[in-house]
Amino acid sequence: RRTGGGSLPRYQRNIARYNTSDDSCDKTSLLMQLCADRYYISPEAFHTRTCTYGPLGTELKKNIIEQWTSAVRSRAYVFGITTSVQSRMCEESVRIVNVGDLQEILHQESLSKKEASQKIQTLMKASVSVRTSLLQGALQQYIQALELVNRTLPFGLAETGLCHHSDSQLRHSSGCSFEVTESSLVWFCSPRTSSQWMDYWAHQRLQWWRKFALGPSDFDMCNVVDEELKEGASHGVKVLYKFPWGLETLETLWSLGDTLLLKTHQGTCTKLQCRDGRKSVVPHVISVSANMDRGMLAYLFNSFQLMKKTDNKQKLNQRMVLKLHPTLTPVKVALDMGRGSSSELRQVCEGLFQEFLEAGISTWPGYLDTMSLSLENLHTKYDEMGVLFTVMVSESTLKGGLLLVRNRDTTIRETMHISEIKFFLLKYISASENF
Repeated sequence: RRTGGGSLPRYQRNIARYNTSDDSCDKTSLLMQLCADRYYISPEAFHTRTCTYGPLGTELKKNIIEQWTSAVRSRAYVFGITTSVQSRMCEESVRIVNVGDLQEILHQESLSKKEASQKIQTLMKASVSVRTSLLQGALQQYIQALELVNRTLPFGLAETGLCHHSDSQLRHSSGCSFEVTESSLVWFCSPRTSSQWMDYWAHQRLQWWRKFALGPSDFDMCNVVDEELKEGASHGVKVLYKFPWGLETLETLWSLGDTLLLKTHQGTCTKLQCRDGRKSVVPHVISVSANMDRGMLAYLFNSFQLMKKTDNKQKLNQRMVLKLHPTLTPVKVALDMGRGSSSELRQVCEGLFQEFLEAGISTWPGYLDTMSLSLENLHTKYDEMGVLFTVMVSESTLKGGLLLVRNRDTTIRETMHISEIKFFLLKYISASENF
């Protein structure tokens, strides 16, 4: 079936013009086009302020969030919560106003300034107030959670959800969306140990980002300067990624003391108190918040590689690969058919596909593709999708149960018996998670 030459996406033709003297610009352009053509980011995302993801991008983002949540909830007494996107009108909220309604008021020449002002105020009151972070929701749930842990410190509340960032928050940012997915941990601890916990979480968070990175040194950490400290914060730390255009913040940690907690629950100080040895204290708050959209972009840039390869005619070309970590990559294995009885090969592929899915191995059903590609172009496609292994079912499978298995990172192809493939994949993925 894989006999034709096939056509490659248009950005593949740009590789021939790749200029090593300006590689950061070229690599960025190539990656962005690859992400659009290989179903990570929808093409319209490049022309709008909304992050819209394709199937692979959605799965990658989901995997990152799952690993983030698993890491922060690996400690005892960290609980998941869900809070409303709509917010009580406070300093950390924005109002969403229908631009059309606002423009209609502004273009009514018959209105006096006073009348226009009154109409705008009415419009503002009718608009929806939405959150800009998940912190306030966690603070509001503090008292309920306190009873759950029998007033024992420390404990944390974790959540992932949509937040709305204002223009001022995005002006100096690579964030491509007014709507941002944020993951948050709000940690309540003794005032005596808050500085130690701040150091602990800062170290843990940087190590977590580096754990899944192809180039860990591109992730770094710095202290927040005094002029940029959040209200009520005595100390702040940023986890940064070095994009081609400069450093961007992926995650921020704040040591907030008890100021915001007392402000949220005014007049109920005694209800806020916990046991700290023999003393009753109001806990200090440490806030950890990560921008998951920017984090996903960081891992895409970090995993993108342009590698040299020699084709069948000994011509030197560039090979583009998304070397995403095995735990994060959206597709672990692609199943394809070689030459042979197509109906019998397809039955084998369908059986393997179900077996992999039942084992929790995300699988791309390449055998269903009606577009004929050469084996070389097939591997090019899967390398750009970030697929870990390509499993080829062929006549050898029907005769002796042998599969041809190709590794994305080494490009080595080896034969493996069909009875061993599932356990091989599970063992490989499991080992990478503990690396």
